[in-house]
Amino acid sequence: MLNAKNGRLHLAVGNMDYVRFGAGEKVLVMIPGVGDGLKTVKGTALPFAILYRSMAKDFTVYMFSRRAELPAHMTTREMAEDLNLAMEALGLTGVSVLGVSQGGMIAQWLAIDHPERVARLILTVTLARPNPTMLKSIELWSDMARRGDYKGIMLDTAEKSYTPERFRKEKLAYDLLGSVGKPRSFDRFLTQAEACAAHNAWEELPRIQCPTLIIGGTKDAIVTGAASEEIAERIPGSRLYMYEGLSHGLYEEAPDFLQRVMDFCS
Repeated sequence: MLNAKNGRLHLAVGNMDYVRFGAGEKVLVMIPGVGDGLKTVKGTALPFAILYRSMAKDFTVYMFSRRAELPAHMTTREMAEDLNLAMEALGLTGVSVLGVSQGGMIAQWLAIDHPERVARLILTVTLARPNPTMLKSIELWSDMARRGDYKGIMLDTAEKSYTPERFRKEKLAYDLLGSVGKPRSFDRFLTQAEACAAHNAWEELPRIQCPTLIIGGTKDAIVTGAASEEIAERIPGSRLYMYEGLSHGLYEEAPDFLQRVMDFCS
């Protein structure tokens, strides 16, 4: 049932890693956040299949990284163009799309520029235009990346993403993770971070016509909960669900998150 597969697409713009799992008739495309700049999805099909096994019966899930070699100053809109090429190569049209954080920024452009690809859209802990809270985090992480401080990025992201209780429980694990798996280069991360800081789909959001669910956390310390609320105000007929007291990592902390996504996509 898990049907896990690691794949790589050889596109005209470059190579792109993806994973696929599940055996359901319904298709869901997941787009991860800026952490993709530190580690792509390459080789992670089975771990993700196990993590999201509750979806495997009813859904076939694809998760795409950005292309392996990102040109400097690439925008979220250009990343959405890459994703459109990847989906075209795999014959994915009229499917559900879930974007988390920067993945949600890319998903916005995909729905705007290629509406035929997106039947249902879920925008999770993301924003439509820069705000001071997000810019402060991006500036800090970029400075850390230039210094090669992988552990600092991991710990700061975790502290801002989780409730204090969860962060205390997992801090040791993040201390250890920050000591291993350091990327050979931070160039991809810096490009993605710059794209986050420059993302602005605010004026074009009303062009999104597919059913849309926006999910945010009232205590989001990276993009803010207000960012989710203002997206909902801009997309006609969209639904908004806010998790009280949760932050940027709500998709890991909220026990009903996956069920909420599956219900919306059904």
